[in-house]
Amino acid sequence: MSVRDDVVARIPGGDTGAIVAVLLVIYAAYVLAGVGLGFSLRGQLNTVATLTFFIGVFAMLSLALNLHWGYTGLFNIGIVGFMAVGIYVMALVSKPLYEAGGASQVGGLGLPIVVGMLAGMAAAALLGLVVALPALRLRADYLAIVTIAMSEIVRFSFLSGDFQQFQLFGERVGFGGGSGLILDYTDPIEAFFSVVGLWDAYLGVVDAFGVLIPTNPKPIVDGLVYGALLLGFVAAYFWLLKRTGESPFGRVLKAIREDEDVANSLGKNTNRFKIKAFMLGCALMGLAGVLWFMRSGAVTPNTFRPRITFFIWIALIIGGAGSNTGSVLGGAVFAALLYQGPRTLKNLIDAVLPSTNAPSGFGPAVAPLFSTLDPAPLLFYTLDSVRQLQLVFMGLVLIWLMHNRPEGMLGHRKETAAGIPLTAQRAQKRQAADGGGGDDE
Repeated sequence: MSVRDDVVARIPGGDTGAIVAVLLVIYAAYVLAGVGLGFSLRGQLNTVATLTFFIGVFAMLSLALNLHWGYTGLFNIGIVGFMAVGIYVMALVSKPLYEAGGASQVGGLGLPIVVGMLAGMAAAALLGLVVALPALRLRADYLAIVTIAMSEIVRFSFLSGDFQQFQLFGERVGFGGGSGLILDYTDPIEAFFSVVGLWDAYLGVVDAFGVLIPTNPKPIVDGLVYGALLLGFVAAYFWLLKRTGESPFGRVLKAIREDEDVANSLGKNTNRFKIKAFMLGCALMGLAGVLWFMRSGAVTPNTFRPRITFFIWIALIIGGAGSNTGSVLGGAVFAALLYQGPRTLKNLIDAVLPSTNAPSGFGPAVAPLFSTLDPAPLLFYTLDSVRQLQLVFMGLVLIWLMHNRPEGMLGHRKETAAGIPLTAQRAQKRQAADGGGGDDE
């Protein structure tokens, strides 16, 4: 057992306890930062809701990618393409029917949101099948090239005027082209609580929050509730992938990751296993894309640039490929430190140093360092440009990880090979055998 595994084992609750402990530390840090910035209760709750949202979506996507890379060794860098297919197909299915004179230039099929979510997952899985059939004969960087090319094909397809509007089942639908798509269906939170018959009770909770937040508390409550729902989806992803990893199917996937030729020699149809794993991971990525953007009000194709894919890879690398717990921790740490962290740090710097007289560009900031050996302008420029340098910080963290901790926080763990504790059974058999031998002697 490694040192990191031993640390996790000492935390009450094991892996779940480790995840909860990290989340508590992250939330405590952000609450303290909010206190330092003088946030009101509304500001604190809004910060928590936003942080929870990004923790949820990055954790889900890291788990889905872990199925591809951590379990099966499939180098997929087209994640954002499956996310785009998920949300666009969901919108096509669940947007209201087109009405002349309405705000939206195109409509949808008007089906319930749950049906749209399932359709988005199915479409992402089908796209995964289409990509997998020719691409999974390739390995490593060749598969990566195919998947990133696929994601760009998807983006440019949604940008195309040919798909801006068209007729489907006699209805005027479309993907909006470059101008984007208005998501004018029923708010997902209202749809969810209405289905379970708790919408009136939910409005009562919103009214109760009016005591703490007198002015328009509903957006804050909506954000907190939606963040909690996303954490529930993270738990569902975690459970599904844990059971998958402990099943015979999951053990074959890990064998393919370690040495596909050996798995083939043992009579396993590795292509079939890879296709199934790829389709499942793509469906989960499509659902994560739906959950990320379904409350945004609108969506445009250029939102789905490859940058998001690399964010998810960084999150997985931080946590450690091959570990579901590491995937959740990596998503949480990435969202808190590298994605939302620069914004919070910039606000803190502005509060502590409201006027730094920072240089306006990189050249004026660097020049004094070489001419007079004065590092202050470069330091002030860096502090003033924290948010703009976010991608630089991500790159530096990634380089450091690859050199010093390539296995991540919890990577390369010895995972359970079955859903039942085999070690306990072996110990019992050994104890019974030892007892029998003593009687013979």
